[in-house]
Amino acid sequence: MATAVYPGTFDPVTHGHLDILRRATQVFSHVVVATTEVPQKQCLFTLEERLAQLLQAVEGLPNVEVQSFSGMLVDFVRSIGASVIIRGLRETTDFEYEFQMALMNKRIAPEIETVFFVTALDYLYLSSSLVTDIALRGGDISAFVPTFVEDAIMQKLGKG
Repeated sequence: MATAVYPGTFDPVTHGHLDILRRATQVFSHVVVATTEVPQKQCLFTLEERLAQLLQAVEGLPNVEVQSFSGMLVDFVRSIGASVIIRGLRETTDFEYEFQMALMNKRIAPEIETVFFVTALDYLYLSSSLVTDIALRGGDISAFVPTFVEDAIMQKLGKG
């Protein structure tokens, strides 16, 4: 089986991300969860904090590794000998964006496949930015993120 890369900002990592990751580990022998800095995004957590959270989130998943990368995703995928990019789809706007990215990646790196996992119904509405927004407004985010992520968000926002 192939090595796959599950890229994302993961700011913060949610139960939706982890659901896709768990399902991906049933399809691929090795999954690398990869996060990066995104200049056009203002992240709540630093790259180092996101890496630490991801490492804690994947404990117990033996065929998962966490890494960070910079530059183009396809270059990172090639550099670690992977051949698949995993992406999650929640809704039609996700599809439009992800389809465009998959086509561009295929044009740049024809040997790399993009595989889409449709989000479980329980997480269809869930996004990292929505979780952060709910937390900023004092809402309960415990159903959306692991407890250690919830604690980190509350501490970061000065609410913990």
